[in-house]
Amino acid sequence: MAWLIVVLVIVIILALIALALAIHVVTQYEMGVQFRFGRVIGTRKPGLAIIIPVVDRLTKVTLRIITMPIQSQGIITKDNVSVDISAVAYFRVIDAVKSVVAIENVYSAIDQIAQTTLRKVVGKHTLDEMLAETDVINADIRKILDVTTLDWGVEVTLVELKDIQLPETMKRAMAKQAEAEREKRAKIIAAEGEALAAAALGDASDTMMAHPLALQLRNLQTLIELGVDKNTTVVFPAPLMSTISELGAFLAREAEGAANAAATGAAVKLPMTEPVVPARRTRRGPVHT
Repeated sequence: MAWLIVVLVIVIILALIALALAIHVVTQYEMGVQFRFGRVIGTRKPGLAIIIPVVDRLTKVTLRIITMPIQSQGIITKDNVSVDISAVAYFRVIDAVKSVVAIENVYSAIDQIAQTTLRKVVGKHTLDEMLAETDVINADIRKILDVTTLDWGVEVTLVELKDIQLPETMKRAMAKQAEAEREKRAKIIAAEGEALAAAALGDASDTMMAHPLALQLRNLQTLIELGVDKNTTVVFPAPLMSTISELGAFLAREAEGAANAAATGAAVKLPMTEPVVPARRTRRGPVHT
C-alpha cells in the first residue's frame, strides 16, 4: 500500500513537470520558434502555446527595438587625426527563424560588425567632414549594416554617433581657428560699417557744398550739443569763428538790403499836394484921366 502511494506521488510529479514543459506563454512582443527533434516546424504567435515535452522545444525571440551601445574605440580619420568615437545602434528582429537558425548569438554579432563598420566609414572622412556631416556617416553605417544583418533576420533602424573625443592638441588648434574666424568676421563687419559711414559722410558733404548755410547750421548745432554737456571750457576753432562772423555779416547785409528796399519804395510814391485853384479873370474898364 505504501509503494502505491509513492508511485502515485511520482506520477503526479512527473505529470506536473510534463505539464510545465508543455505549456508556454508567448507575450505580445515575442515570437516563438518551435523545434521538433531539432528541426524547425513553425512559429508560435503571442498567446498560449502547448508543445510536446521532450520532443519539442520552443525558443522565444523578442521583436522589440533593442538599443545596443557601441563601445568607444580609437579611429584614424582620412587626414590622419586620431579620435575616440562611441556610437549607439537600434535594431529589431524581423524574422524570428533566421535570428535563431542563421547565427548563434545575434546580439554579439551585431556589436562586432557595428564596431568594424564604424571604423571603416569614419576612416573615409576627414575630421571636419566627420564633425559637420554626422547624418551622412550615420546613414552610411546603417546601410552597410543592413546588407549583412538582413541575412540574420535583423533590421538596423538607426545608428548615431554618440561621443567624439579629440586630442588636446587638436582641441587647442580648433579653439584658435574659431577665435581667428570670429576676429575675421568682426573686422569684416567693422569695415562694412566704415564703408557705409563714409558713404553717408560723402552724401552729407555734397549737401553742405550745395547749401553753405547747412554747414553753418551744423556748426551751431555742435555748439548747442557742447553746451548741454555742461562743459566749463569750450574751444572755438578759427574756421568756426570766421563762419560765425560771415553769418553775422550776411545777416547784416540782409537787414541793410531790406532797409534800402523800404526807403526806395517810399521815395517812388507821389507826395500829397493841395489842388490848384485857377485865377479869376477880371474885366478892366477904360481909364479916365
